[in-house]
Amino acid sequence: MSYAELGKDEWIDIVGLQPSNKSFIIKRKLGKKQKQNRPLPNWCRMRTDNKIRYNAKRRHWRRTKLGL
Repeated sequence: MSYAELGKDEWIDIVGLQPSNKSFIIKRKLGKKQKQNRPLPNWCRMRTDNKIRYNAKRRHWRRTKLGL
């Protein structure tokens, strides 16, 4: 069944798969990923003479999922 065939109520059920009560292991992993997902500091750009310009591992919450 594709997403186009689902009704509105069924789509809401699929979207809400993340439980509000998370295990501590999952919560710790989510916290680590949240800290890693930040831009490159400016002092690092100056140290490398602007050879490293951006964080290549930056992740958008909607485009790239963690797969936990």
